[in-house]
Amino acid sequence: MDGTVLVADDDRTIRTVLTQALTRAGCKVHATSSLMTLMRWVEEGKGDLVISDVIMPDGNGLDALPRIGKLRPGLPVIVISAQNTIMTAIQAAEAEAFDYLPKPFDLPDLMKRSARALEQKRRAPSKPAAPREAGEDLPLVGRTPAMQALYRLVARVMNTDLAVLITGESGTGKSLIARAIHAFSDRRTLPFVVAQASDLQGVDGPATLMSRARGGSLVFDEVADYDDDAQARIVRMLDMMTDNAPRIMATSQTDLSARMEQGAFRQDLFYRLSGVTLHVPSLRERVDDIPLLAEHFLARSERDFGNIRRLSNDARELVRAHSWPGNVRQLENTLRRLMVTSSEVEITRTEVEAVLGNQPVMEPSKGGGEGEKLSASVARHLKRYFDLHGGQLPPPGVYQRILREVELPLIEIALDATAGNQAKCADLLGINRNTLRKKITDLDIRVTRRRKLM
Repeated sequence: MDGTVLVADDDRTIRTVLTQALTRAGCKVHATSSLMTLMRWVEEGKGDLVISDVIMPDGNGLDALPRIGKLRPGLPVIVISAQNTIMTAIQAAEAEAFDYLPKPFDLPDLMKRSARALEQKRRAPSKPAAPREAGEDLPLVGRTPAMQALYRLVARVMNTDLAVLITGESGTGKSLIARAIHAFSDRRTLPFVVAQASDLQGVDGPATLMSRARGGSLVFDEVADYDDDAQARIVRMLDMMTDNAPRIMATSQTDLSARMEQGAFRQDLFYRLSGVTLHVPSLRERVDDIPLLAEHFLARSERDFGNIRRLSNDARELVRAHSWPGNVRQLENTLRRLMVTSSEVEITRTEVEAVLGNQPVMEPSKGGGEGEKLSASVARHLKRYFDLHGGQLPPPGVYQRILREVELPLIEIALDATAGNQAKCADLLGINRNTLRKKITDLDIRVTRRRKLM
């Protein structure tokens, strides 16, 4: 790499690590803990790249992006932030940041992005971001890789005209993702309409829907449940749309591709709706986000009801360990109830147990000990997975989901054991190196020879 990098972060450790890494890569580095100092450097014409934190002692890094863009239109900015919400990713995208990474970040990944930023010109400034009163309080909170990847994808697609299919289990927040795409897009001032199958009935049903949406966003809720007649009406309606048509989105907790293969969902409709597919992970897939979500809901209830409540350590552990088959919706309703029923500031484990009742929790595995075979351990976990659905069958596509769950940690652990050497890893696993590379790409595995420092 070649160039001068301006680093702004109030964390001395991060400034030191970035300075050392960028200097070793061949860059000159100016580092500061002050946003004011950063802006002075920018005004003086210093720097070929800015790496900036969001929350600084003397200002907000995101708020400074438009001014940086005005002063230095070709200067790329990489935003790093410990604020792990969808708002941060969207604000960074709207403010024309070159890239956005949540903390803790992977140092080699940041170095690669810095190299790309130094090689590429920043894209031309677009229209300034409009105020975002609507949707500010959407509970789309998460620092796990799955949620951060979702945030980035939402930021990329929100101002396109592509149809969006949002998949995920009940209660994961599919409708919130649809609303976020609308609320932060160029269509934010236009109607946001959620349609049910019944809205398509009658001679004027589709026309009425189009009239209500008026160029805004039209969402078909749980479209897998629509019968053949409703599906056909959607296809005809989409084929007749004009240039001023609304943005089309759909949600589904069922695997539409599997339904299509079974003949239960129209192929032509599937391809019209799945321009971009966003998968919203269940809480079981992002356990580390549960405490973060719990704090968010308690803070919001404190604002709404005026009651100050917090979870005791034991209660927090129980909330994190619970299976939450109803996902984010169930977690929110549980905490709202605890806000009302708890008489003390600290919510106890006993109070949480009373609200959760007899619902299953993800307790530590109690298998057959060191001598237990892998197949027996897998069988035990699979049985629990089916049991967690309360007598109902899991969503279709179990085979591929389970294979992914097994392959992902296996390859990650093998890569870690071989210090990121893909040739050694492929040999260890007994597979072709090209096969390994494909699986790394398909599973979105981040390969590095370094440990995560931040």
